[in-house]
Amino acid sequence: MVSFGGFARKIFGSANDRRIRAMRPRVEAINAMENEMQALSDADLTARTAKFREDLANGAKLDDLLVPAFATVREASRRVLGMRHFDVQLIGGMVLHEGSIAEMRTGEGKTLVATLAVYLNALEGKGVHVVTVNDYLARRDAEWMGRLYGFLGMSTGIIVHGMDDDQRRTAYACDITYGTNNEMGFDYLRDNMKYERAQMVQRGHNHAIVDEVDSILVDEARTPLIISGPLDDKSDLYVQVDGYIPQLLETDFEVDEKARTAVFTEDGTEKMEQMLRDAGLLKGDSLYDVENVA
Repeated sequence: MVSFGGFARKIFGSANDRRIRAMRPRVEAINAMENEMQALSDADLTARTAKFREDLANGAKLDDLLVPAFATVREASRRVLGMRHFDVQLIGGMVLHEGSIAEMRTGEGKTLVATLAVYLNALEGKGVHVVTVNDYLARRDAEWMGRLYGFLGMSTGIIVHGMDDDQRRTAYACDITYGTNNEMGFDYLRDNMKYERAQMVQRGHNHAIVDEVDSILVDEARTPLIISGPLDDKSDLYVQVDGYIPQLLETDFEVDEKARTAVFTEDGTEKMEQMLRDAGLLKGDSLYDVENVA
């Protein structure tokens, strides 16, 4: 017996099928502009970027520019890279622009697909991040696709290990910035530790295209990004404080064997504070004042 849901899917298709069908008219509109785009000179094709940005400044939305922008990228790619976006790649670009995940089969050219959504969103001038899984891919794609973006009047930057803050700030100021999730993630953490906005390297977070999204947002999400730094050598202090421990009674602390922790009781806290105070080691009034907590 076929369920009503199964019957409906056979007749109308799945939600995914219907969504893709809804994109077909825009694909046809992009295809209809192909002859017009091919007739443009290189200078006229490049000038379309400035025209799109002018349209945005006058109130147009990115969705309003999707068809002409995609048609522009397709023709620029044909001239610069020798690669023309197929219809399935145009659909993939629309999916990415909408903030959804596009599953591309091997050989369907996901790197080329990304250029459509990247270019469209970079028109706002707020920056687009293209996140990859390693420095090699970030560098390769930035150099490869950077030729296309450069032809269209856009700048491309890259974030890799070993760069200083000035180099990173310059890369993030570009229209399009390639980098790994780790490098961009650590830059975000470090920016949140800066004292002044001018010291930050990132200029904000507008739009990002994530390559290998399952690996980055699922597999690697289990590994936290942690910033650590060198600590002052307090070996002498530890030795001195260790000499006070034998003076404590069993009633001065409580031990949790399972958690492998020990905490002072109220009496133990008072006793330890007095010993540290007598030795001139206690800052503030309490053992738990911020000056005494590392």
